[in-house]
Amino acid sequence: MKPVCQDWPFVIPSDRNKAIVHQRAYALPESLSSGVSQPENEPAQVWAALTPLLAGQPRVRLSRDAGKTYPLKHERSLTEALPTLPAAVRIFGKDGTCTAIFLDFDSSVAGVDWVEADVRALQTWLHSCGARWIEDYSPNGGRHVYVPLEQRVTFSEARDLVEALGNRHRSLDKTPHQNLLHGCMRTPGSPHKRGGHQELAMSLSTAYDVARRPNSPTIWAAMNADLAREIAAVRAVRLEESFAPDTAEAPPSPHLSRRMSRAMQQMALTGLYDANRYATDSDARQAIITGAAAAGMKLADVERRILQGVWPGLASFYARYAARHRLPSLKRDWDSAIAYLRKNQGSKEGNNSVRISPTSQPNTQPLGAKGNLISSNPETEHRYIRTWRNALRLKEHSYKESRTGLARRMVLRALGEAAHMTASRFVEFGDRSLAVATGLDHTTVGSHLRALRSENDPLVTLVEQGRGTKGDLYMLTIPEDVKAAAEDLSWRKGKIHALRPVFRELGLPAAFVYEALEQAATPLPTMELVYATKLSRTAVTEALEVLAAWKLITRRKDRAWSVVHSTSLRELAEHFGVLEVVAAQLERYRIERILWKEWLSKNVNTVAELLSPGEDYPWEMFEGPPDDWSLSDMAFSRPG
Repeated sequence: MKPVCQDWPFVIPSDRNKAIVHQRAYALPESLSSGVSQPENEPAQVWAALTPLLAGQPRVRLSRDAGKTYPLKHERSLTEALPTLPAAVRIFGKDGTCTAIFLDFDSSVAGVDWVEADVRALQTWLHSCGARWIEDYSPNGGRHVYVPLEQRVTFSEARDLVEALGNRHRSLDKTPHQNLLHGCMRTPGSPHKRGGHQELAMSLSTAYDVARRPNSPTIWAAMNADLAREIAAVRAVRLEESFAPDTAEAPPSPHLSRRMSRAMQQMALTGLYDANRYATDSDARQAIITGAAAAGMKLADVERRILQGVWPGLASFYARYAARHRLPSLKRDWDSAIAYLRKNQGSKEGNNSVRISPTSQPNTQPLGAKGNLISSNPETEHRYIRTWRNALRLKEHSYKESRTGLARRMVLRALGEAAHMTASRFVEFGDRSLAVATGLDHTTVGSHLRALRSENDPLVTLVEQGRGTKGDLYMLTIPEDVKAAAEDLSWRKGKIHALRPVFRELGLPAAFVYEALEQAATPLPTMELVYATKLSRTAVTEALEVLAAWKLITRRKDRAWSVVHSTSLRELAEHFGVLEVVAAQLERYRIERILWKEWLSKNVNTVAELLSPGEDYPWEMFEGPPDDWSLSDMAFSRPG
């Protein structure tokens, strides 16, 4: 069956100008049919005409490192304006479905000739299935083929088909369709990292017609039927693969717990699951719903996460139903989960509804010269800490705008936050606790602390070296050179925060800019933010773009910026999957704490040895494991 609107089965770059352009049933956008003489396939026109129709959702990611990476923090709303940087659109929508199959043939795998052969073979196959497609090529010889679909298909369906095609064609990159959260690809017209753009291998009017009259469900069924054996083989191979250790956890406990298991959260986010444990998408989604109910969530919490795109993986499992039937289906699954939990509630002894920490709380009161605790008034301590925060504001200009300088500023904030939490200027949080609070590695935190306490007139002073399972004891110190000014300054309202989880993805400059706007009494223009954050104008401008793209801030008519309080930092962190990163870091440190205690039990024989370790004490490897009670507060329980 010949494609309805494909004028030729194969089109190569040298032939594109020879193509015969036919009138189509749909009119081109006004910018393309205004009667003004414009170059054929001009990149800006191609982008404006095709990209909104191919993208899985109206979002685009920019690459600021010449096309090497397309990080989530540089994601923006998709517009018809052609980006000046390499840009890739999201393949999947918030509901876990896609409106087109994106096939990326990479010339770096086996060379341009192999790409040409694979693309010709693919076109022959698409032609035989009656499918219509759009094709473009990159300056480096790579090819993209897009197969628009009239009816959106789920993540699992699209992944199976692309993986099956990947087994036929060596140069086909399967990864864009294997990642629900980060799968993206450059579309026609996008700037390329080597210069130039993604150029259409056909006329724009032909490509636009294909995008406006996409392939019907019948053609999609024909494509799957022809690939049935390859798809079955792909699924069989998946059964033999070992699943990621961090997600291959036990099924949800029938007892209520405070937090959903990492395995269930990963499945809800990514749509990926262990095929040996869950035979179908339906089994996987029921496990997620049961896990959510066991964690004490409400049905409305799950509905919100699905509708807002926080859990696109779970949303994709319901995409097989018509839109009007999805929420009723979710309600049925929820009722089944509640019934299961009630039935099994008494199967184990003990009450698991409250999380019990296996670790002790750190001692935040220093020992005096004779071992007596130095008592302090909490109100007095908080006043001192706020004055110390003024000193930090006055001294921050001395930390250069480098990765090291920004990290040290954040370590100081983490110490200030810890001091407020414990109502004491003395802080005994180990390197690993501070690592979770700052998003850094614990060895990096240790090096920053050593540098900070070695400064002239430091903001922190080491009071006692760590002993046994206790971390180093630090005291917040107000430097003499800024003491008078710090005491005269008005205290800044609000809390001092370490690195809140969402800014692990959005970056330290964005954290400092958001903090400045959050604490400001009135909206601030860009130049005042430069002064308040001690960052360069370029860094502040880029941070503002990132924050505005995720609706964390907004710009008023007077060109001043303010915080959008309705956007939750925690929900955005959950959408980014950052909480999973924090959880993995906590789990790693928990294991290291166990190993450290075992080392102590085998190598320390007396209390005196425990409190006064010798030269063999492995400070760099096992200094101050984290205390779960403080980490839970820092990483998960902070409002908004």
